[in-house]
Amino acid sequence: MKTKRIYLQEHEPIDFNFNQNKYDFIVEEIPLYQFSNRGNFFILKIKKQFLSTWELIKTISKELEITENLIGYAGLKDKNATTTQYISIPLNKSRDYKRLNGKNIQVLETYQHNQKIKIGDLNGNKFKIILKEINEVDLPIIYQTLSQIQKNGMPNYFGYQRFGKDTTFEQCKNIVYGDEFTIDKKLKHLQISAYQSYFFNAWLAFRVGLSKENKSKKFLQLDGDIFLDREKKIISGLLVGRKVMRAKSKAREIEEQFDDMFIHEKGLRRAAWVIPQNIKNKFIKDKNWLELEFVLSKSSYATVFIENLANKNFKY
Repeated sequence: MKTKRIYLQEHEPIDFNFNQNKYDFIVEEIPLYQFSNRGNFFILKIKKQFLSTWELIKTISKELEITENLIGYAGLKDKNATTTQYISIPLNKSRDYKRLNGKNIQVLETYQHNQKIKIGDLNGNKFKIILKEINEVDLPIIYQTLSQIQKNGMPNYFGYQRFGKDTTFEQCKNIVYGDEFTIDKKLKHLQISAYQSYFFNAWLAFRVGLSKENKSKKFLQLDGDIFLDREKKIISGLLVGRKVMRAKSKAREIEEQFDDMFIHEKGLRRAAWVIPQNIKNKFIKDKNWLELEFVLSKSSYATVFIENLANKNFKY
């Protein structure tokens, strides 16, 4: 199940150079709450390069002699980037935190808090991205698309990072159905999550296509859609699994085409649409670079934002 991520824009694909590296892809986590500066947990604001969050946690575990399950984090951050995120450790392990400073890790600030950071404890992420080899003739459509994204939002696809380079839908399905077995619990979790994400992306691409057919500049609402907010503005899509509410009526007729009632893992509802905030851009004429800044809510992908701008998929 390979699904092309499609967008509402009608313009021809735009070519530019987009690279995930420590200079051109910068991410800063926005915490969910202010830290109390008292309590039994020590919070580290860490800037890292060339390290995944899993690798960062392994390093902290080794250097500070803490078991990994005692280390708290709000979300996973890209490896090929400069990223800043918040990590919690038990206060009694905080004495040697400066040992973490090195070539790829820098502790920027520290706090105390009364609870461990948990997955999801973030408001979103701020991104700074440089696009290179921009053709000046494409700037008007780029600016127009940025304006449309800021006004109307964009599809909240899972980005290509979610699936891994060597992971296929068939492999993920085999893990879910028990036809393949792995003792690596993290790998199993990632493959099950990827399996759910394949279905979500396929459903979302169908619904975006339906919106385009109806010439809607926004995500088209259907009878029976499930919303994530009381104001009924955030339409949700299904992450297949048990104990999750399914859509009804017309929305369910489409949703059931992208469902799997067999999967035993807990299902969820995910926002189908996201509106980026604080979009800023600056064109560097002598370099043909476009510097972008924007904020995305948690569980949204900057690479999807860039794909939306280019109106094409980069990888799968």
